[in-house]
Amino acid sequence: MKSDVRVEAIREGIKSLNVDAGGFPLHGRRIFVFGLGLWATDIIFLSSLLFFSVITILFNAQIPGTWTQVLKNMIVGLVYLGTIHLHQQTSSRALRFWIRMTSAQLMFAYVFPLITPLQLIISKNWNDPVILNLEQAVFGVQPTIWIQKFISPALTEWMMFSYVMYLPLYPILCGILYFKHSELHMEDFVFKLAFANLLCDLGFILYPVAGPFYKIANRFTVPLKGYFFTFVGEYIRIHFQGIGASIPSPHCAISTIMWITAYRYHRPTFYMISPIILSIYVSAFYSRYHYLSDVLFGILAGVATLIVVPFLMKSWNIRADRRVS
Repeated sequence: MKSDVRVEAIREGIKSLNVDAGGFPLHGRRIFVFGLGLWATDIIFLSSLLFFSVITILFNAQIPGTWTQVLKNMIVGLVYLGTIHLHQQTSSRALRFWIRMTSAQLMFAYVFPLITPLQLIISKNWNDPVILNLEQAVFGVQPTIWIQKFISPALTEWMMFSYVMYLPLYPILCGILYFKHSELHMEDFVFKLAFANLLCDLGFILYPVAGPFYKIANRFTVPLKGYFFTFVGEYIRIHFQGIGASIPSPHCAISTIMWITAYRYHRPTFYMISPIILSIYVSAFYSRYHYLSDVLFGILAGVATLIVVPFLMKSWNIRADRRVS
């Protein structure tokens, strides 16, 4: 009898943790499969690996190194499952944070390039002419060309600084959510990032756009000269970013989620990063990573994620409760 009361109390406590002070659903439930407690975020990561592997196999004639890539995906999936097990067995709160935050960030870094060879499996051509004509019709200019009149070394350095700062903002916000609020708050944040990235990946396949750096490079007459962060930004562009992955802009989608998350949970951070987030939106097309359309659709993808995720989590939690009961 006492054990039944205790189990019920634990369940009620977990349910109370599933909604924050603003009424937003959090990741309180895990589904256990073969002893591994899986959050919804884990399902997105593992499903993404499976999805990209299946697509790679189905379109193997268009994709070089098909089976090598599929094998890599399997190994990464197994390693990721290992981090879930390690996280589950660790009692140290600080170590649990680092395991979860680092494994998720590495998954983001691994999954993103997988989309590059898959962008033209449906559409055989890049859709840049459509975007260029649309922006010309709406704005009367090409924004990525027009903004050249404002280019200067100091402004370029700030724009590149903002664009690069996007990377450390992820662990910083994770740490704030985890240590100032709870593990569930961080999990909710990471799930939103994973979902937004998935939306963007689907956009890259359904409507591939190469990007201004590849399609209208000959129209840029003012070089992007800066200092340290300009060097870092260009290094990332050349060595880690391939053609495409443009619309919607993942940078802008994720930045939007970061910004709103900071507003909800830690206002000092919100005010501190606001100039950086706003600059990221501009730097995306100032620095020729994206068209302005990519930026706008990226912001919409971030907002859509914030609207949809609470409903997804409600459904997830209902299903998780059914498995427990």
